[in-house]
Amino acid sequence: MFSKNYRYKGNCRSLTAALLLIFSIWSIFPLSALAKNPPDSSQSITPYLERVINQVTQFRLDNGMKFIVLENRDAPVVSFVTYADVGGADEPDGKTGVAHFLEHLAFKGTTRIGTTDYAAEKQALQKLDQIHAQWQAAKQANNTGEANKLAAAFQTQQAEAEKYVKRNEFGRIVETQGGEGLNAQTSSDATVYFYSFPSNKLELWMSLESERFLEPVFREFYKEQEVILEERRMRTDNSPIGRLVESFLDTAYTVHPYKRPVIGYNQDIRDLDPADVKAFFQQYYSPNNLTVAIAGDVNPAEVKRLAQEYFGRFPAQPQPPKVTKVEPPQTEPKEVTLQLASQPWYIVGFHRPELTHPDNAVYEVIATLMSDGRTSRLYKSLVEEKRLALGAQGFNGFPGDKFPNIMLFYATTPPNVNLEDLEAAMNAEIDRLQNEPVSQEELERVKNNLRADLLRGLDSNMGMARALVEYEAKTGDWRNLFKTLDQYAAVTPADIQRVARETFTPENRTIGKIIPVAK
Repeated sequence: MFSKNYRYKGNCRSLTAALLLIFSIWSIFPLSALAKNPPDSSQSITPYLERVINQVTQFRLDNGMKFIVLENRDAPVVSFVTYADVGGADEPDGKTGVAHFLEHLAFKGTTRIGTTDYAAEKQALQKLDQIHAQWQAAKQANNTGEANKLAAAFQTQQAEAEKYVKRNEFGRIVETQGGEGLNAQTSSDATVYFYSFPSNKLELWMSLESERFLEPVFREFYKEQEVILEERRMRTDNSPIGRLVESFLDTAYTVHPYKRPVIGYNQDIRDLDPADVKAFFQQYYSPNNLTVAIAGDVNPAEVKRLAQEYFGRFPAQPQPPKVTKVEPPQTEPKEVTLQLASQPWYIVGFHRPELTHPDNAVYEVIATLMSDGRTSRLYKSLVEEKRLALGAQGFNGFPGDKFPNIMLFYATTPPNVNLEDLEAAMNAEIDRLQNEPVSQEELERVKNNLRADLLRGLDSNMGMARALVEYEAKTGDWRNLFKTLDQYAAVTPADIQRVARETFTPENRTIGKIIPVAK
């Protein structure tokens, strides 16, 4: 249930998406049944997009919660996405990882789901928290004898609380009622919950989803804490590329919370307690900070009626606080080098504007030009021609794109390759963007690929729901998703040179390297 970043943009190219494939450290999410097939890149898409847009309705409840509904009667299935506009960037200092921790706990159930006797369980959990707090205090006071006694008492009380737990009951309900793809993910920008149901289970989804965010019970907290610590050990502490990415972000950013890992720092995760998670939940999971997308075989009027019945129960709350820290312009080159038992790695990143910036389409075109498969510039130059890299790509929106972020290029190399040679070859391709206009033929190929990738991302109910809800949350209007096609089409060779010259400067560059050492 953990992925640092899902980011729908036309070509879905983000560093974390690449890491998902390359390092297998993110979750893979199944999609629902296919929606009506979109046209391929050689066909006119205007009628298709008009049909899609005309099938979308939206409404807002009195408490501020938004719903986007795409009616698609092609198959008797429905995909549901709940988008909480809160991610790692919103976490308080010293409590990194709390958004991801909360995502895990959101599957533990409610006062009715996941328990045999909530009244008794509640008392057991309260006593467990009290013993844990006393145990931590004894350890901090170096009172070893008392700490050992409390440790034993904690284990006993934890077993007592577990007597009431019906593990994974939420998931079992979904599965036995024909649900598929139950999962969630936390990124720097948001936390997203999603799964699909047969269309006759619309009200069941309304009941389950509303209850888990209206009356959640964060049971099995301490066991889940150990699970998350193990995730961090596997994906960061014991992973050379995980360590490099964390160090790279910490170097590239000075004040913006994008510098922090979504999974959290080790000590922060250890220090979190149930009160921290509850406070974070109460502040950020207000109805005016949630957006739901529903795509599939549904009646929009029925969706609205049920949404008012179930989610209308949520009390209105003040708007949660927003990220206010602004990353200052980078004024000098930065570099971080790690010596690890690993193959060599080279990454270079440049600060760029947020998703809603007018030049966003130009950055997407550049990323596609540099890294779209075997015809891309980086692959042809570094892998095929110069044989300096095993793989090379470029990505936008790292580690998120809600705020100004990083455009990043990376390459993996064989052990016998000198990283300086690789760096010089990478810089040559970046300089080429600044000094040599892109041919019209190459630019058209890139635009066609962007268009095809966007349409492929919309070929399922789930893909459509996730795209619509993210653009609604990040840009203020789901329709902006479809405007990206016109924005791609408008990009010129002069735009590419202008943006490349503004962005790919030495003072805006951060480099990360892994130099291999013997195990």
